[in-house]
Amino acid sequence: MRSSASGCHAVALGGGSQAVRAADFLQIRAALFSERPAATVLLARDDSRVLGLASYSLLWQAAGADTSLYLKELYVREFARRRGIAQVLMDRLKAEAAAAGCARIEWTGDADNPPALHFYEAYGVAPKDTKVFYRMEL
Repeated sequence: MRSSASGCHAVALGGGSQAVRAADFLQIRAALFSERPAATVLLARDDSRVLGLASYSLLWQAAGADTSLYLKELYVREFARRRGIAQVLMDRLKAEAAAAGCARIEWTGDADNPPALHFYEAYGVAPKDTKVFYRMEL
């Protein structure tokens, strides 16, 4: 695992490379490396090739003193799935949350992504039926 002050961490897994479109690069750079980063990203890498990522932010719930780590995105590239990469990323998220003094990790899962939902349940986390997800577009 390599870390930098930039808010990105890499989980090294082995070799390769992938180009990022210029517009995507600028958007990612602004979101992660600005004065107020929007998220922290853990990267699972095989040398220079990114195999997967987990992006998160820390939240204060306002209903108490506890903070949460909010998992915004967990993604493993299709060719790299079923190799334990998501498990490694989730384990690292747990470590990051504990180090930050968080009481929990929270996330939403897409209802139309059964493999992801199955992974979360196999990881030992059941969905909560006490919350409803909302999104307001700006």
